[in-house]
This record gives sequence, C-alpha cells and structure tokens, in this order.
Amino acid sequence: MRIFGVVSFVLASLCLAGCSSTSGVDALQMPSNETTSSVVRPSAPVSKVARTAVTERTVETASMSGAARIKPPAPLLDEANASPGDEDARPGDENSRPGDENSRPFGLAEEETVNFPASDLPDSAEPPVQEAALVSPPKRLSRAAPAMLAGPVTRYAFRDAKPINFGRASPRHLAVHGVDVSRWQGNINWQKLRAQGANFAYIKATDGGDHLDPMFMKNWRNADAAGLKRGAYHFFYWCRTAGEQADWFIRNVPKVDGALPPVIDVEWNGDSSCRRKPSRDKVLEKMQVFMDKLERHYGQRPIIYTSPDFYRDNLRGAFLDYPFWLRAVAAHPSKVYPGRRWLFWQYSGSGLSHGVSGRIDLNVFHGDERQWRAWLGGGGQMVADAD
Repeated sequence: MRIFGVVSFVLASLCLAGCSSTSGVDALQMPSNETTSSVVRPSAPVSKVARTAVTERTVETASMSGAARIKPPAPLLDEANASPGDEDARPGDENSRPGDENSRPFGLAEEETVNFPASDLPDSAEPPVQEAALVSPPKRLSRAAPAMLAGPVTRYAFRDAKPINFGRASPRHLAVHGVDVSRWQGNINWQKLRAQGANFAYIKATDGGDHLDPMFMKNWRNADAAGLKRGAYHFFYWCRTAGEQADWFIRNVPKVDGALPPVIDVEWNGDSSCRRKPSRDKVLEKMQVFMDKLERHYGQRPIIYTSPDFYRDNLRGAFLDYPFWLRAVAAHPSKVYPGRRWLFWQYSGSGLSHGVSGRIDLNVFHGDERQWRAWLGGGGQMVADAD
C-alpha cells in the first residue's frame, strides 16, 4: 500500500513537471498579438523598394537624431497632396510664434523652396532634408505675391487709331506700358492684352459716393489672374463730401498686398450732373481729406491723375510730395505741365489692342524696368523726377 502510494506520488510529480515545461516552450515560440499604443503593427511586410516620401523623411530624421525615430508633422503630407485650390482653406502655422525658438523668420527663400512636394522628385533622388520643415509646417506663398516677384516686362505692341509723333520723347522709348479701363471696354481678354504689352492696369472702381463700376470686380480679378499689376481709381465728384467718397472707395476696393497705390481722378467733367466748380482752396482741401483717408487705410500714398485744364486751374505748385499721373495726348508732359514731376503718363486715348473691342487708354511708367521693379518693391512709394 505504501509502495503504491509512493509510486502514485512520483507519477503525479512527473506529469506536473512535463506540463510546466511545455507551457514555457510554447510561450517562447508563439508571437504575441498585443501592441502598444505608440506602435502600429503593419498588416504586411513593408517593401524596401516602394517607399513613400513620408517614409524617407522619417528615416532621414532618425539618422539625424541618432536616438529615437521622429515622425514629421502631419501637415507636411496634407500640403504635399493638396491642390492649389485648397490654399485658402489651409490654416497657417499655428505652432510658430515670434518667441518660439523653433520658429523660423518669414522669408522669401523659405516660401519658394518648400512649395515643391517630395512626390515630384525622380524615384532615384532622395528628397532634401530641411530641418525647419521637420519642426513646423512650411509657410505658403500668399495669393498676392510680393511685388519683387512681378513677371517679366512685356514689350510695347499696341497700335493707335490717332498716332502722335512725340519725336525723341516718344513713350515707346520707355519700357513699362499699361492701360486704364472701365465698364466702357466691355469684356476684356486680359491674357491677350497682357501679350500686347500691358504690364499694369488701373481699373475704375468708384465715382462719387454711391456709384460702383459694374465691371470692377471682374476686371480686378481677371487682370491679376493674367499677371498684370493692378490698381483702382476713383473719379472725384465735386458735389459730395470727400469723406463720403473715401468711405465708398474703401468699402468697394479690397486692401490687397502687391496692389498698386489707389488713384484719385480729378478733372472738370462737362458731362457730369454736378456743374459745381469749387475754388482752388476748396479743391485742395477736399483732395487732401480724401487722400489722407485712403493713405491711412491702404498704407500707400495715393496717386493724383489729372488733365491739363484742371491742373492749370488748381494744381500748379500743389502736392509736391505726391506722385502724379498726367494726361498729355498731344505733347510730352514736360511741355504741358512744366516743372511737374510725374510717375505715369497717359499718352493716348485711342489705343488699339487685341483683347479689347474699341479704343483703350495707353499709359507708361516713368522709368526703366529696373526702376519699375524697385518702385514695386518699395510698395509704390516714389515720385519720379521731372524731365
């Protein structure tokens, strides 16, 4: 009986030992199905040949750190795959603040380089590593590009229904030509107008205190889309207060980076319902109120457009620190406005161009291409010398 008990005890001990040993081996051979919250188990092996741009950037980052693998911020992938039409919907860099040591100062070089998505690179090329891009999303180039990014100057190719021989002072000797337009030009093909030599366009926006040119916003958008530098002008009405007219212009003309300075068009208009001709002092007072209000709002000194008779009656010797845009279709401005410094010259009211039905006003900038770009880069703050 004792022997049977001993034998039973030994057999039971051997069975228990065998079960424990098998369980330990299985635990080492069977893979665990558990994952941590920070590691995602791939459903299939990752190919070493077909790597995405994000995978490559992650590898490069890990090699830079030498310790832990760092994943680039999610907006890098979104911006690389987004379409141009989504620019306005994408937020800016919310994590980058002026006091942040990881922030990079806003700069043109950064904007130009980070906009090329890595997916556009050849398969054999490794995408460049930009340390700042690994810290915060890249800054995008705004819709209104800085003025120094203006496109190449298109050479003069206009015709004129009533050409004038200006002799050696011909506007054709100047490099940068443009136009001014209003509702009377109808639907404009801005691409064709640009190809004809229109590098800039001043577009009629408002007159008086309650009239908006019905073609203004269409012309404003399409001129910009065609690559012209654009600005807006207001036809001053002598039977309304200057403050009302300034408010009306500001209400209707967007404040846009890269736009040309606003223009006040002052002249006597015999076709207007307003027959009032204020005194010279009153004219200058009204103009100053209007221009001060626009300058405060847009941050640019307005340009004064005028005609010979109005200038003779009111503007000789006035506003010497303001840029002038002068109408002179029969002789050079130096003969029509002696001693007056000018920035733009309207040399024809009978221009002809592809893209426009009928006639169009032709204008030219007082300077060469280098001076044009310098003026744009300075926000339009310059007064040209008189000839």
